Amino acid sequence: MAAEVMLMNEIEAKAASMAIDLNIDFNSIQLPRGEDCGIVSDDEDVYHDDQLEFDSGFGNVIVVDNLPVVPREKFEKLEGVIRKIYSQIGVIKEDGLWMPVDPETKKTLGYCFIEYNTPQEAELAKEKTNGYKLDRAHIFAVNMFDDFDKYMRVPDEWAPPEIKPYTPGENLQKWLTDEKARDQFVIRAGTDTEVLWNDARQSKTELVYKRSYWTESFVQWSPLGTYLATVHRQGAAVWGGANTFNRLMRYAHPQVKLIDFSPGEKFLVTYSSHEPSNPHDANRVVINIFDVRTGKVMRDFKGSADEFTIGGAGGVAGVSWPVFRWGGGKEDKYFAKLGKNMISVYETETFSLIDKKSLKVENVVDFSWSPTDPILALFVPELGGGNQPARVSLVQIPSKVELRQKNLFSVSDCKMYWQSNGEYLAVKADRYTKTKKSTYTGFELFRIKERDIPIEVLELDNKNDKIIAFAWEPKGHRFAVIHGDNPRPDISFYSMKSSHNLGRVSKLTTLKGKQANALFWSPGGRFIVLAGLKGFNGQLEFFNVDELETMATAEHFMATDIEWDPTGRYVATAVTSVHEMENGFNIWSFHGKLLYRILKDHFFQFLWRPRPPSFLSAEKEEEILKYLKKYSKKYDAEDQDVSMLLSEQDREKRRMLKEEWEKWISEWRRASEEEKLERHRLRDGEASDEEEEYEAKEVEVEEILDFSEEVLFEE
Repeated sequence: MAAEVMLMNEIEAKAASMAIDLNIDFNSIQLPRGEDCGIVSDDEDVYHDDQLEFDSGFGNVIVVDNLPVVPREKFEKLEGVIRKIYSQIGVIKEDGLWMPVDPETKKTLGYCFIEYNTPQEAELAKEKTNGYKLDRAHIFAVNMFDDFDKYMRVPDEWAPPEIKPYTPGENLQKWLTDEKARDQFVIRAGTDTEVLWNDARQSKTELVYKRSYWTESFVQWSPLGTYLATVHRQGAAVWGGANTFNRLMRYAHPQVKLIDFSPGEKFLVTYSSHEPSNPHDANRVVINIFDVRTGKVMRDFKGSADEFTIGGAGGVAGVSWPVFRWGGGKEDKYFAKLGKNMISVYETETFSLIDKKSLKVENVVDFSWSPTDPILALFVPELGGGNQPARVSLVQIPSKVELRQKNLFSVSDCKMYWQSNGEYLAVKADRYTKTKKSTYTGFELFRIKERDIPIEVLELDNKNDKIIAFAWEPKGHRFAVIHGDNPRPDISFYSMKSSHNLGRVSKLTTLKGKQANALFWSPGGRFIVLAGLKGFNGQLEFFNVDELETMATAEHFMATDIEWDPTGRYVATAVTSVHEMENGFNIWSFHGKLLYRILKDHFFQFLWRPRPPSFLSAEKEEEILKYLKKYSKKYDAEDQDVSMLLSEQDREKRRMLKEEWEKWISEWRRASEEEKLERHRLRDGEASDEEEEYEAKEVEVEEILDFSEEVLFEE
């Protein structure tokens, strides 16, 4: 390490003497066209195929038409008006405003060219001023300069498009027909991205597809597992196929940073943020909504970052993500965005606002969709120093009818949690005490499917306990709460049903003093992992909520991520590159048995491939559960065969190790015999190699372990 520091110091000194700045902004480096430094990128041809065009170099220039035609004496006045309008949008380059003049009449030609510092400013100017009414006779028509070249290449005569022969598409769900009923997952480590089978019976993975430099930032599965999305400088792409991963579609969006699928995989939302020329201005945000199958832009949204910063759990450059939240279940019928004093709800048939106007809600700060129904839950905080209480409202879409409202008094904060089937909504409300010096937490529980949507209030036994985590049981009626103080909070389980009263919430049990700060339910319910992440260093407890008993306790030291597979059979725990050591992942059974462990340097991502919902009815699933022993005989036999195979493999492995050991011993004995005469000579004629010929002696060695000198003062 010291040598590396010295070498770096020498490099910095040499660079300083040559006036070379070592602080490099790698995003600003542009390679010569055709140069790839030996690294083939998947997105280099994004502008070649599908008739996508390269920027001709004038992307920051706009053409403003329908200007007044004026003589030379009014030229300066018109130029001043134009400059005043367009300099408010972005920085116009020096000599960046040019109005051509007719050489014969000496009058302007009624249009001008404006060159901005960035293409984003030019795009914004076009969007903001196209159709701008200067006066009754002059309405601006604004176009990008690059568009003119495209329009000029349109042929004068129409020719019918070439009809390509039909080729049947691949079965993108073929992976679901795996004979071993295995699940897939994707991992990113270093420069490689791999898709693997989880072959838990064999306690190993099986490679499906591997590619280096497949993405430039991250990968993401679509919600039903059909596509794998990758992100590149020029845009995003989705991949899939029957037996491998082919590129199915690309979505051109330069400098894209974030993506989000709609729940039914019909649409893909992409996001980018661009720094303005003026450092005092907010970042420029571009959001596109693509049709996943066709790649067509269905709607775009552009504006300053300030317009997209309200609400949401997190994002980049201060923008909340996801900006748009999808509603209406898997039909992808609606999407909505939180604004100032309003919620803008769009429908995907026309991609326009419902009723052509936003839902006005004074001071609304958050909202969330039901996972299954077109119902919005929204939260409005207290106003007027408590004179107007906070409230939670349920609003039906598209009618915008309020289904239920609950006023909440002395509330400091509120969070909403939907159960996966949309049957229940839990509202966690942090309330002030009477002195206003501290807060306590309670829950408002909405029964969405019942008549008049009854609401029940739940307070913990110790209402002053801090709520660390809350999670609904998927498809179930139970929920878990971690509450209390670290390092050993309590965990309580509740049910929305009870044997005596189906309409009352009841507590099932409380687990005292657990090292946990996160809850991970199995997708099928019933089982849960109580996890201690970050400061708890990866403590794991596998708990059976039906039996209210712990199945196993374990540890994955420094674990950063925990994720159940979509069937609820296996759990993955991972240590990503936020830690420098022990990067990789473990695969566990649902009851907490470690099946296998794989270490990967520079480990970035682990994602199970989602499965689409089952086609089986609830009645059929109940029937299968009822006769599970009958169906399981076939799989028990297969498990026994696998177990015997593994046992045979283990025996074979032990046999090979034994043979290897015996071979090693034999070679050393042979070497010993060959060197016997030489040993005899070195021992001055002593021929014996037997141990009993030697005399053992014990030798005592004295060693000072510690020495100290102490001065004692006498009084």
